[in-house]
Amino acid sequence: MGKLGNLGARLHHGEIGYDFVKNRKLWYGISILITITAIVGLSVRGLHMGIEFQGGAVFTTPKNMSASVSQAETYAEDASGHDAIVQKLGDGSLRIQIAGTDTGQSDKIKEQLSEDLDTPADGINADLVGPSWGEQIANKAWQGLGIFMVLVVIYLAIAFEWRMAVAAFVALIHDITITVGVYALVGFEVTPGTVIGLLTILGYSLYDTVVVFDSLKEQTRDITKQTRWTYSEIANRSINSTLVRSINTTVVALLPVAGLLFIGGGVLGAGMLNDISLSLFVGLAAGAYSSIFIATPLVADLKEAEPRMKALKKRVLAKRAQGAAKGEPEPATAGGAPYAEQEPDDAAPAVVGPRDQPVSRNRGRGRPSGKRR
Repeated sequence: MGKLGNLGARLHHGEIGYDFVKNRKLWYGISILITITAIVGLSVRGLHMGIEFQGGAVFTTPKNMSASVSQAETYAEDASGHDAIVQKLGDGSLRIQIAGTDTGQSDKIKEQLSEDLDTPADGINADLVGPSWGEQIANKAWQGLGIFMVLVVIYLAIAFEWRMAVAAFVALIHDITITVGVYALVGFEVTPGTVIGLLTILGYSLYDTVVVFDSLKEQTRDITKQTRWTYSEIANRSINSTLVRSINTTVVALLPVAGLLFIGGGVLGAGMLNDISLSLFVGLAAGAYSSIFIATPLVADLKEAEPRMKALKKRVLAKRAQGAAKGEPEPATAGGAPYAEQEPDDAAPAVVGPRDQPVSRNRGRGRPSGKRR
């Protein structure tokens, strides 16, 4: 942890760094490829909607059933003629979900399951779920998502500027698209828990993005009054200065979610945990990626399209060309301290005395004028 803290301090002070903004075309290409894959998966395979959205019946057997999950799944599919999802609960009972069934079919399926599972019919609890309930949840989720997006854009436009609001909006759409596409490719069931997970990841994604934007806003204050750095170079320093913080935040958030997904859902077989944990896991990872590789480089592209930033870039490059002609070393573009922490361009050189001792500007102050006696 000491090494990581030292690395974070060196990144924050600009002693080391990686040029994320310079390689932005590579990150854009990777994101476009991942997004296209997600869209193709969504178009070809589609989403596996849960029973809450399709409607159907849910059967719960008595405790300590001897039948295995695979056996119960076979029995349910034979009795209903539809695909069935079977989960073994902690008390040994089985939860059997069958989509597309009505009340009449539900009674017949219940009788058949009681015979196949060798259990009394009155011991099997049957619940019918209508598709209208899931449709209402989906509509409310879309409404909430739309309101959230509008408020985010308005807030960022006021707190920062409209270019940062646009970049954050693109990053959020990027994260949602990838998460939904992964659900389609993996084939996990989409339930109300999935919707909750999708809405939750938006906050995490926005948090990482705002942290970088806040640092960028602070470091680019009065940027046009200097000729040392371009906007893209300072944007890159903002990413590097908050990089370790973003990584730590993401890792801490991913660890419990990974426990739910891989241990709870995979090892222990608690399939219901997969609904929310997969959306959280993919969304958190995508949010951390987009805040570093998408949002900030996109802001740099939008800002450097401004006439005053173009003029600043010309002045910076012209000054560097003059320095190179004089044999002066070029400033680092990935490391180095931000321009606000460095000496201004018009700083006067220090005055040095005969013995290389700095001459104090306070020399002679407090003494009476005139010749010394």
